[in-house]
Amino acid sequence: MNINTKQNNTKESNLYNNILLLSRKKIFYTKFHLIDSFQNRIHLIFILFSFIFIKGKSNNKKNNQNPFFQRLFDLLFKRIELNMREIGYGDALVNKKMKLLVKTFYNILLDSEKYKKNSPELKNIFFTKYLEFSSSTKTANNNLLRNYFDKYEAFCFDLSFNSVLKGELNFNYN
Repeated sequence: MNINTKQNNTKESNLYNNILLLSRKKIFYTKFHLIDSFQNRIHLIFILFSFIFIKGKSNNKKNNQNPFFQRLFDLLFKRIELNMREIGYGDALVNKKMKLLVKTFYNILLDSEKYKKNSPELKNIFFTKYLEFSSSTKTANNNLLRNYFDKYEAFCFDLSFNSVLKGELNFNYN
């Protein structure tokens, strides 16, 4: 492995770890009342990653960064696979779940590409489609969650592409 590959892996790992930290914030499970489950966390990670991938796609026309995003994609799914094996899932179940997760990620990515143009109602439907809430007041929680992701999406698109490549993601929701 050459030095450039090690540096790139570090960059992807930094970005992955920063998104992982965002997905573990208490606000999702307290204020937004998401169920703290393995599937919900993965879907939340997918949503957080999707805006970064869309940012990368919009900048890829100027900068050929496909290798970075391919490595990021590979890292994301490799870590999920390792986590499932650590939980105790067997080979057959891991393979089955990984196929479903890749399909879900692409669906979230496609839905996220339209996110900015969607009405508040369609954004709320997006969240109820992919995330499970623990309370019966889903609409109110969706509005709070929608506000969070409206700000997160704007933050991602304001990031410099170098920040993305360096794995810098310092999003603070107020």
